[in-house]
Amino acid sequence: MTHENLATYANLSLYSAMAVLTLSMLGYAGYLAGLLPSRDAAGESSDENATVTAGDRELVAAAGGGSAPGSSVAERSTPSAAPDAEVPLRARKAGGIAQTLALLGTVLLFASAALRGASVERWPLGNMFEFGVAAALFTMVVFVVSGLRRDLRWLGVFVVAPVLILLGLANTVWYTEAAELMPSLKSVWLIIHVTVATISVGLFAVGFVIAALYLAKDHFGTGGGGPRVLRALPEPRVLERLAYGLHIIAFPLWTFTVIAGAIWARQAWGSYWNWDPKEVWTFIIWVVYAAYLHARVTRGWRRQAATWVAVAGFACIIINYAVVNVYFVGQHSYSGL
Repeated sequence: MTHENLATYANLSLYSAMAVLTLSMLGYAGYLAGLLPSRDAAGESSDENATVTAGDRELVAAAGGGSAPGSSVAERSTPSAAPDAEVPLRARKAGGIAQTLALLGTVLLFASAALRGASVERWPLGNMFEFGVAAALFTMVVFVVSGLRRDLRWLGVFVVAPVLILLGLANTVWYTEAAELMPSLKSVWLIIHVTVATISVGLFAVGFVIAALYLAKDHFGTGGGGPRVLRALPEPRVLERLAYGLHIIAFPLWTFTVIAGAIWARQAWGSYWNWDPKEVWTFIIWVVYAAYLHARVTRGWRRQAATWVAVAGFACIIINYAVVNVYFVGQHSYSGL
């Protein structure tokens, strides 16, 4: 099989992945649409129970001047919450199909990256197009693997949609024909440094999505205010912990990325640090995420404020990739555009 054929099959796999992920996104949207009525009913039931409980306590207090017999402090201070209503069968089917399609789309993205690498006999991370495909792949891997441990069907549409946007940009704006690497990129550190960086971006991306959902849910509250879709999401504290957990994994990997990049720079350019725009922004990203993790465990910092720092960190990643790579001239000018 010729290199041209392999490159063609790589593109076909990519187009197929985009089609499959589009169907997956629609399936996740159908899951949320089917879940919302049951969550609305559960919310209304919880509100009614809280009202009735409060009324009963007033009657008890008026009659006996105290709490109901056998009631604990927690029960006296916090209304009991009604259990979640069962997810409708149609929604469960849509979510199951969406999960299967998400896994298939991830496999097709892996096939596309592998075929692209085989077509040029190198690691497929030599330009912005290839990095975009790899970032989409690892974002989906993070989402799919995380979904094996807990139910994340509510998150699917919010992850798959940005992945499709990234793949669309890679195919239209950043597309580059398969070609040889620049001399400075022909190193084993390309595999180590850029691969770990891409895995980190995948983790940061899913963490960012959950962090943004947490801020939205926390801002509008759990009483039904704001967009109705927020009712389908877990409680704010659950979202915040999920986002924090992903950042805890991603940050050491990004730290390794900075260190490995410095070692590679020493071999390629004779110095560990050259004040290249890409180097500077990579370090800025590290500083912002370090500030987030520090703020997250510092007394006096509200978790909402700390989460905004994490959002700023992902904004720096977007700037680093979509702006610095294209418009800043330096030793890392290998976007292929």
